[in-house]
Amino acid sequence: MIDVCLVGNPNTGKTTLYNTLTGSHEHVGNWHGVTVEEKAVKYSFAGQDIRLVDLPGIYSLTPLSFEEKVSADYLVAHPDNIVVNICDASNLQRNLYLTLCLLERGCKVILVVNQIDKRPICKLDFVKLSEMLGVNVVYVNAGDKTSAAKVNEQILQASKSDIKALPPKYVSEIDFSSVKDCVRSVQPAEQPFYMIKLLEGDEDACKKFGAPQNATAVEKIAAKRYEFIEQIMSKCASAPERVYGQSKLDKILLNRFLALPVFLLLLVGCFYLTFFSLGGLLSDLAATLLDKYISAPVINLLSNALGYEHWVVSMFRVAIFGGVGSVLTFLPQVALLFFFLSLLEDSGYLSRVAFVFEDVLCKVGLSGKSVYTLLMGFGCSTTAVLTARNMEDKNSKIKTGLLTPYMSCSAKFPIYAVLGGAFFGANNIFVIIGLYLLGVVVAVLLSYLLEKTVLKSKQQSFILEFPPYRMMSVKRTFSLLWLNVKQFLVRVGGIILAMNVIVWLLSSFSFTFKFVAGGNGVSMLETLGRMLSPIFRPLGFGSWGLVSALIAGLVAKEVIVSSIAMFNGVEESALSSIQSSIMLSTSAVYFASPSSVLSYLVFCLLYFPCIASCAVLFKEIGKKWTLIGMAIEFALAYLVAFVTYTLGRTVEAFGFWQVGLSLAGIAIVAVAIALIVRKFKNKKCSQGCARCNKSCKKDC
Repeated sequence: MIDVCLVGNPNTGKTTLYNTLTGSHEHVGNWHGVTVEEKAVKYSFAGQDIRLVDLPGIYSLTPLSFEEKVSADYLVAHPDNIVVNICDASNLQRNLYLTLCLLERGCKVILVVNQIDKRPICKLDFVKLSEMLGVNVVYVNAGDKTSAAKVNEQILQASKSDIKALPPKYVSEIDFSSVKDCVRSVQPAEQPFYMIKLLEGDEDACKKFGAPQNATAVEKIAAKRYEFIEQIMSKCASAPERVYGQSKLDKILLNRFLALPVFLLLLVGCFYLTFFSLGGLLSDLAATLLDKYISAPVINLLSNALGYEHWVVSMFRVAIFGGVGSVLTFLPQVALLFFFLSLLEDSGYLSRVAFVFEDVLCKVGLSGKSVYTLLMGFGCSTTAVLTARNMEDKNSKIKTGLLTPYMSCSAKFPIYAVLGGAFFGANNIFVIIGLYLLGVVVAVLLSYLLEKTVLKSKQQSFILEFPPYRMMSVKRTFSLLWLNVKQFLVRVGGIILAMNVIVWLLSSFSFTFKFVAGGNGVSMLETLGRMLSPIFRPLGFGSWGLVSALIAGLVAKEVIVSSIAMFNGVEESALSSIQSSIMLSTSAVYFASPSSVLSYLVFCLLYFPCIASCAVLFKEIGKKWTLIGMAIEFALAYLVAFVTYTLGRTVEAFGFWQVGLSLAGIAIVAVAIALIVRKFKNKKCSQGCARCNKSCKKDC
């Protein structure tokens, strides 16, 4: 077995190469936290077994974050592994800094230069580069199987040799006299690396060998590395034609006034195509095909064999085809949503979004790294929480984990599409966008409150890299779409199907196990729902069915839609059938007014996350903060839903403009009072400020 580890800076194509070498399908992204711990897989090449470990992206062997520490610790603990160091051809000058650190460590390095862009920044002399570094250099396209074969050939060749790369020549020019005696206990080949670490003041090295007496030489050693890289680039590379990552588009997309409107415009466009024009047509087509070719034939077959009123037929008709089918019809919209997310990510735009929001998040006590976790929360909260591992500050990690469920995950948009579409029609797009933004606003305000009270964050390192704008890979896009569609189908075929059957059983049988369909008694779920419904009546949705759907939604949010379909006896999976049922007062689940629908949607947005997310939060931030977070989520969901319902009822009673003018008047009065109070305070201390003994000014 040949042990190999894959190392590189973020955004160099490392995980893409990992997938190509091993045939895996790990998520590829251009931000922190995509790989948060080492991933290992075994594969064979030319009859030889290879174990490849994909390490999180790092910039050097001096860790500044969780993922860098994972990589650095692994490399120190496995000195005999072959190290495949991948660099981006268009950003080689910066990527080589890590290469030099690996050579200082004495690793057996294979340098892989990845041609990400079709038009490289400059031309490289790979023969000269190999001579100057003393390692084999492979020029590849990380997503190409032919290139992967070249890397595998170099791995086999390196496995047959025990010779490791020599330290770069500048190492011999460093004065190690102050630390040489500290490292006599380690092997001679490893002494230069640990001496450099001691001079840099590396925390782990100082704990192991003791801190040196003299001052550290971090800047001097870094300067020598950069000086050597300059020599390499001057001899191996032509003059660059352009700057890596620089684009004229950034003048618009990163403009301080245009960045947010452009982002919102793109968001509106993606949502419109997903939920209405294209997505709506595909969803209707999926419902028609499902009813015509699957649901109707099976129901007819069972009805002929058992009778239409048999409980087995009812289970298939209502729970499986009515409930699960209603969720399956959203499959095209799920695929479209993930397509647009992958398009924004592959293009390099999401890194710019992180930059736009980084300043705002820092002001409320979050690291810029939180942007990545929160953005991933729009896809799936469960996987997004895992990316918070890369934060070195514990309080920021806890806050990010607590805030991620407020991002509206893809499992919630069937709720928005069904319930909102029934009452708001084409205007539902504004409701959906408002819900997504509401989740963000609530998360930001809660973070600010936690920062000022019990979870104050420390300053953290955050290195943000702008990749060049690129066209997305068709192959990778369809591969990612298939993975997301498969995950959705697994959820529908497993968790949601099982939960729908359980919900149907609870809603079809009484506590005496009597079949109560058709109004022949009160079911177990209706009994439970009626017990809890008074709690939610102030929010405008006190019916037992809506409360029961919320309980079922704790397993998976999609179950809320399928539960409503079952309670209302909807036998068709068409979206219009469910929407029509919730507007009829004779249905088990119905809404009396648009304000009650808005209140319910807000509550679905903010209340407890699914069980899977809770389990991950238990593991990542602990039981205490997970339970506290769940209590906060319920309280906020209740409060915001109550305010939404109250305002909605007021608007319905008095009209939009009257209520709007009243709120504007209240806001003006509040601002005036705040200005008067501020002026009074300034006058009170104008004779002498205790902090500076001068007239009180704005800076004080």
